[in-house]
Amino acid sequence: MSQQVVSFYRFACLDPEALPDLRDRFTRLGLVLDLKGTILLAGEGVNGSLWGPESALRTMLAALEQVPGLASLQAQSCPATAPAFRHFKVRLKNEIVSLGRADVLPQHGVGVYVPPAEWNQLVDDPGTLLIDTRNAYEVRVGHFPGAIHPQSTSFREFPAWTRSSLKPFLQQHPKRRLALFCTGGIRCEKATAFLLQEGFDQVYHLQGGILNYLRQIPAAESRWSGECFVFDQRVSLNHQLESGSHALCHGCRMPLSQQDTELPSYVEGVSCRYCLTLHSDSDRQRFSERQRQLLLARRRETQGHG
Repeated sequence: MSQQVVSFYRFACLDPEALPDLRDRFTRLGLVLDLKGTILLAGEGVNGSLWGPESALRTMLAALEQVPGLASLQAQSCPATAPAFRHFKVRLKNEIVSLGRADVLPQHGVGVYVPPAEWNQLVDDPGTLLIDTRNAYEVRVGHFPGAIHPQSTSFREFPAWTRSSLKPFLQQHPKRRLALFCTGGIRCEKATAFLLQEGFDQVYHLQGGILNYLRQIPAAESRWSGECFVFDQRVSLNHQLESGSHALCHGCRMPLSQQDTELPSYVEGVSCRYCLTLHSDSDRQRFSERQRQLLLARRRETQGHG
């Protein structure tokens, strides 16, 4: 039976008092189905990424869609033979994607969805300003050339960047349209809802995000450069949605290229060029011991399956 990673979300108005029961219900179901990954529940909807057998994933999505307001989840999947997550959990949050603005409600209105088949034409138009809503470390892994981005470490920085940088930029470089993109679409839904609330018009966003674009657009026609960072054990995906060439530093959680891992600063599980000076000797000793224990656990697991 094929195993997959499925990512999904839905902005909706959920009853906050019902969330603890939903958490418990879906925790039990996920454990029975032997899924790995995380489901986030909040008053504004659901967001999740899960790994497991295709049939088990279908069962979980069908159960989620029975919750009033969560019908027709925005979901997309791709094959993944190795576990993309270590554990399964269902968590209650204030937001399913953190912007830090409780007044921004995507379920009441977002920008215009642009299907991948129409994306190239939109971004090739000189009247379009392309905006990457992802974090700086994601942009280093791959990007749409010509896009501007907040150089942020957190999506919560987007509102402040809009006021301090985007608005002044548009005063100097007038554009007719704003075209936003992110990994799977959820950040753009919230970002476009925020921009509309701030008085922007002609706001568009890539439907299903980068992953949907890579799935639908042949590499020969693609505007995408590099790989796409993902928040799981695969770290990055190539244009065929296969595991890419990047690793993850377990000292600082930064994605690392093959060149990064060849530098003297890189010690697996301990340090890389981004965090070498950030941690003390005692921190690095602790990371080293953690890595040793992890390798021992992997070895025991391999022997157990042998």
